Order: sequence, then structure tokens, then C-alpha cells
Amino acid sequence: MTIKIGDTIPNATLHVMGEDGGPQAISTDDLFKGKLVALFGLPGAFTPTCSASHLPGYVQHADALREKGIDDIICVSVNDAFVMTAWGIDQNVGDKVRMVADGSAAFALATGLELDLTERGLGMRCMRFSMIVDNGVVKDIETEDPPSAELTGAEKMLEKIADA
Repeated sequence: MTIKIGDTIPNATLHVMGEDGGPQAISTDDLFKGKLVALFGLPGAFTPTCSASHLPGYVQHADALREKGIDDIICVSVNDAFVMTAWGIDQNVGDKVRMVADGSAAFALATGLELDLTERGLGMRCMRFSMIVDNGVVKDIETEDPPSAELTGAEKMLEKIADA
């Protein structure tokens, strides 16, 4: 069953790049507790739409999202922490967007947001989605089929943030 408005983010372990240069586990509880978070997920790092518009939109609009009360902006994808870090560097993310790895698709599966692209040689991935999460509770969610990134982009989230 796919996560919906009013649901609590399930407990899952994700990974970020640690200070020692290796992957560091981080729980969804740590990512969302006590914060208003703009969360977005996408099929893969370095993929065309994700690199051309989805992630860059959140980087471009990070300050505007924070002005509307967002504490953290998180990008999650079924890639490892090394790839997510390299992609963040390539996209000049800096500290505007937190790049989080769901390498085993645990989060995607726990939320029902998985996307099976095995036939295209990509394996299990994450749907393109965006969420507004307040202290671990989903206040708004959008999904859409690749390659579109309009409903789940930063511009649409800016429109919705006041309504969440």
C-alpha cells in the first residue's frame, strides 16, 4: 500500500556520506523528527530528467522553501551514498539539499513508492515523488510517472507548502 497524507513515515535505515568518507546509516526517525521537511524521490542519480530539472529545481528554490518554513530538503534515490554524493557535487548542491541513499530500496518498498525498472536494466527504483513531512507525518504527497517532473518539482511544492 502506498503511503498517503496523514501516514507516519515508516522506520527505515538510509545512508549519507559520513565525515570519514564512507557511508553512514541514518534512520528516518533522525531525518524527520521535529522538522518540517521537503522530501523528494526520483528514479536515479545522473538520469536525464532527474539531473536536468528535478534536483536542480530544488537547489534553485531551496532558499524560498526555507523562507516558507522548511527545515530540511532531502533528495532520496535508490543509489548508494557514494553515487548520491558524487551527483550532489556534480549538481552543485552544496548544503541546499541533503543527498540520501536508499541503496537497497528499503524506504521505497516500505512506503509503497517502488518502481520496478528491471526490464529496462535498472532494477528496483523509486517512483518520482515529493512530500511535505511534518515531524514524521505526511502532510502532502505527489507522485508522477517518469520522465515528467512537474507535479513533484520544487515549484509545485512552493505552491502547496502553505496548504500542508
